[in-house]
Amino acid sequence: MTQDQNPSNESNKPALCDACAGIQRNWRRAPGHAELMQGKNRKQERRSGEVTITRYVCEHCGTVWDYENDKTNTHAGWSVVDQPDAAN
Repeated sequence: MTQDQNPSNESNKPALCDACAGIQRNWRRAPGHAELMQGKNRKQERRSGEVTITRYVCEHCGTVWDYENDKTNTHAGWSVVDQPDAAN
């Protein structure tokens, strides 16, 4: 039996903490978690009108999230903006 010399790219991806991994993405009104620190918000124009997007950062794993509050789009909601390097 030989060992795989090229590990999969999955092992190179930074890991979300358990709380961040549990956030349902792209679903409006899905809850975040207690360690998300709210940052600034901004307004963006959409076809349906102006929406508010709020930036959050997880205090545990450092993942940066945006929450889009678009009442006309049920698939707005949480999205990952940036993840810290796994080596840090």
